[in-house]
Amino acid sequence: MVLKNYMEDYVVDKIERLAPRYPDCCWCEKCKRDVAILALNHLPAKYASTEKGQVFTRVESMERDNEIEIIKQIAEATNIVRAHPRH
Repeated sequence: MVLKNYMEDYVVDKIERLAPRYPDCCWCEKCKRDVAILALNHLPAKYASTEKGQVFTRVESMERDNEIEIIKQIAEATNIVRAHPRH
């Protein structure tokens, strides 16, 4: 059985796109991982195990309300990591 939380992929992709907006934050692998973990802990998991489920999950994750919440959580996590980097 294969399970995949597609929210992880979506958050990591968004972090890569949003990072340039925070030039004063460290974006080493450890800091990026910390931002992702903090954001994901405040977002619902989106699991799928079939190809149809994967497509549905991706479409649902791209809905405007979900995207705004994802960006909000990434921004909040970035502020925390910027203030308290663990590297």
